[in-house]
Amino acid sequence: MALVDDAGCCRFVNTAFEAATGLSRRHWLGTPLTEALEDGALLQTALASLRAGSWDARRFDARLLALHQGGGALPVQVSVGQGDAGLWVVELTETSHLSRWARQAREDEDAQGAHELVRNLAHEIKNPLGGLRGAAQLLALDLPDAALREYTDVIIGEADRLQALVDRLLAPHRHASRMAPVNIHEACERVRALMVAEFPKGLAIRRDYDASLPDMQGDAEQLIQMVLNLVRNAAQALAPRIAAGDADILLRTRAARQVTLHRQRHKLALELQVHDNGPGIPEALRERLFQPLASGREGGFGLGLAMVHALVQRHHGAVTWDSAPGHTVFTLQFPLE
Repeated sequence: MALVDDAGCCRFVNTAFEAATGLSRRHWLGTPLTEALEDGALLQTALASLRAGSWDARRFDARLLALHQGGGALPVQVSVGQGDAGLWVVELTETSHLSRWARQAREDEDAQGAHELVRNLAHEIKNPLGGLRGAAQLLALDLPDAALREYTDVIIGEADRLQALVDRLLAPHRHASRMAPVNIHEACERVRALMVAEFPKGLAIRRDYDASLPDMQGDAEQLIQMVLNLVRNAAQALAPRIAAGDADILLRTRAARQVTLHRQRHKLALELQVHDNGPGIPEALRERLFQPLASGREGGFGLGLAMVHALVQRHHGAVTWDSAPGHTVFTLQFPLE
C-alpha cells in the first residue's frame, strides 16, 4: 500500500510494499509511484479520473517491478481511492493470491455440497443393504440344493462390499471430534513409521520440522488420518518411481503468520506440507479433487482426499495444493491460538 499526492509521488509506503519492490521507504518518499509499475500510465489515468470526479475509486491490473532483482515483475491488482489530507490511497494485491483464494473458496463450496449429497445417499443405501443381506442369508438356509448357495454367497459378498464403501463414505461424520492439545510432529512420525513399514524400499520419507511449533488443538486420530491419506495418496502416485528406487516424500512444518482461514484472520497458524516428486495431479481431476468418488487411480474410490478435506474443515483449517510434473505439494493450515 502507498499514499501518493496529485502528482503520483509517494508520501508513504508500508512494509509490504518495501519488501515487494526491494527498496526502502526512504527511497520511495517523493519518488513517483509510476516507477514501481511496468505501465505507469495506467496509474496516471486513474489519478486523472479521480481528480476529475468521475470515479470514487479505480481498479486495474498491472505488474509491480521488483527493482532490486533486476527487472522481475509481479502481477497485481491496483485499487486507487480517496485518502485523507488530499492524498490518494493505492492498494496493490498480488493477483496470484486472489486466484488462490477464489480457487480455495470454490473448492470448499463444491466439496461441502458433494459431502452432504454423498452422506445423504450413503444413509439411503445403508438401510436396504441390511435387509438385502438378511434376506439372502434366510434364502440360503431354505435352498434345497447346496450348489445354489453360490448365488446367495455372491449377494451377501456384494452387500458386504457396498456396506464397507458406505462406512468409508460416512467415516468423517460418524464420530465426534475429541479436541485436545496435539503435537503435529508426533502425528507425522506415526504416519512415517506406518509408511516405512509398508514401503521398505524405493521410497524416502524425509522430514523438515520446525521444532519450535506449539501444540495445536485437534483430534489426534483424525490428524493422523489426514496425514496418512495425503502420504498414502502420494505413495500410490509414486509407484513407478518406487519401482525405480528414487521416490521422495517430504513432510515439512512451519509457522505461518497473518493467515486468513474461512474469512477469519489469524495471527499465527500451523502449516504442514506434504511434497512428492510424482507425476502431478491429472488435469481432468483438478477441478473436483476433493469431491467424494473422484479418483484418478484405477480401482480407487476417491475417498482419501475427500476425507482429508472434511477433517480439515472440522479443525477450522484449510487445505490447498499446487502441482506440476515432478512436484506436487499439499498444504494444511490450522489456526494456533
